[in-house]
Amino acid sequence: MNFLDSTGAPKMEFATWPRRRIIDTRIAVIGVGNTPYGRLPDYDSTALGAWAFHEALADAGLTAAAIDGLVMHRVGNYQKLCEMTGINPDFVSVQPSNGRMCGVSIQIAVQALMTGQAETIALVYGNDGRSAGAKYGGAADRYDTAAEQMWFPYGMTSPGAVNALMFARHAMQYGTTTEQLAAVSVAFRKHAALNPGAVMRTPITVADHQASRFICEPFRLLDYCQINDGGVAMILTRSGLARDLRHPPVYVRGVAQASSLAEGLVSDDFNRAPMQSVARKVYAMADVDRDDLDALMIYDNFTATVLFGLEGFGFCGVGEGGAFVQDGRLELGGALPTNTSGGHLSESYMQGWNLNAEAVRQIRGGCGERQVAGARLIQYIAPGPVTTSVIYGSEPV
Repeated sequence: MNFLDSTGAPKMEFATWPRRRIIDTRIAVIGVGNTPYGRLPDYDSTALGAWAFHEALADAGLTAAAIDGLVMHRVGNYQKLCEMTGINPDFVSVQPSNGRMCGVSIQIAVQALMTGQAETIALVYGNDGRSAGAKYGGAADRYDTAAEQMWFPYGMTSPGAVNALMFARHAMQYGTTTEQLAAVSVAFRKHAALNPGAVMRTPITVADHQASRFICEPFRLLDYCQINDGGVAMILTRSGLARDLRHPPVYVRGVAQASSLAEGLVSDDFNRAPMQSVARKVYAMADVDRDDLDALMIYDNFTATVLFGLEGFGFCGVGEGGAFVQDGRLELGGALPTNTSGGHLSESYMQGWNLNAEAVRQIRGGCGERQVAGARLIQYIAPGPVTTSVIYGSEPV
């Protein structure tokens, strides 16, 4: 490319280009918002994302003019969303529909802010899966099943089948029981009962879990997340700009990812290797240890994913996840309150976004009956072939 004109002079005075300077590398969440969850047939994923975006703006006390970056996940049409919201961002990133892209999206936004690509970024998620007939797998699924097509001849027609197979192996190797899976489901339903926005609020027992029908043995109905329509949005900025807003900033102290994509969908080690890698990176970046955390938000597309995540991130030993979740350990008032909104199993399946919003709200201290007293540090964990984690704190590193 030739940057000189015919006289040999520069075609542009590069020094006159507007340039952002990074004030600091500390990133803060200054707004969160969401739509109701459930069946919302009058809204497509783009409209749901726009709705959540406006809720997050109101939460932050900002107007759309403050947004110069946009990271979208599962939103159907980024052009339409910008037209609906009236924003012309300098930085745009659109992520695939997989739930693992929630943590990836947050990492992208953090990196864009740290490098000065934008000053204030909206992360927008919209999902009309319930109204659109999403099954997240299976031959009749009207959504994206391309990733699973190669496994169809072996019965692996959905993420549920893959994770059920992994749990069956865990049970065989370590003696983990479905009653231990029930402890996860029961704990999160208790939390949802305290959350007016949760879709499933009726309390359940271990016996209820064991009596629910098999979907893909050994997984039962109450081992599965709740597919719904809804949207979630978060607004991030550099901490130097996060002053005099409606809520105190919640800082992103650490964010990391790692993968085992070459291993395929069914992991021999329950995706432990990428989780261990992410754990090393995220705790070092956040300058915290596991014992410092006040609560966890673990991606619970299935109950077993919670066990895999606890083991992979070192909260318990290998094969000890089942025993670890018993006796109310994950419940409010327990040693490690987890998914305090009800999570994907009972609040709604929003592919990680509602869990991150809950982490922010907990640190702000605004969760009412389900509030974790004195919550200052909360970790989001998404186990899987792409493992991600975010650590939020009331203070920067």
